Amino acid sequence: MNNWVEFTGGPLSLPGIPQPTLFGVTLSAHWQMLLLVWTLAALSFWLLSRLVRAPFGRVLRAIREDEVFTQSLGKSVTGFKVKAFVISAVLAAVAGSLYAVYITFIDPTSFTVQESIFMLAIVIVGGAGNLWGSVIGAVVLVALPELLRFVGLPSAIAANVRQVLYGSLLVVMMLWRPQGLLGEYRFD
Repeated sequence: MNNWVEFTGGPLSLPGIPQPTLFGVTLSAHWQMLLLVWTLAALSFWLLSRLVRAPFGRVLRAIREDEVFTQSLGKSVTGFKVKAFVISAVLAAVAGSLYAVYITFIDPTSFTVQESIFMLAIVIVGGAGNLWGSVIGAVVLVALPELLRFVGLPSAIAANVRQVLYGSLLVVMMLWRPQGLLGEYRFD
């Protein structure tokens, strides 16, 4: 993405992304964007919770438990995996689009390995295989650095303390609760 200057702008990025307009109203205030994000997050959570309880979700759980057995029942394992990938890609695209219009600027440094590790840490702490686990993991790992603001540490030290706390929390979770706070399955 950094080298594809014609499409992504490369290191120069994509500045000036316009604010979204819904039903003729431009969402320029922070509270309007917050309302849009919370509405779409709630809608996504509701749709995913319905999808997990539907036959599609049961087949995905069966694939997770025993892929060969699921295939022997006549289910297209590859087809279900592709559908699950597409659903996750759509949700990631919606989230990325909301992020882009909120900050009105995207560059390749916005999406680093550290951000990917943070997303994995949310799943590990909250628990895999449970929608509420991801929500709880996000709340814990987002609230943790915010609590450090009240301690009064300088920002240079607070960043390092945050990384130490994340690492310590992950080690503690893996030792005493490998399935996460709400997870059903252990990471072994």
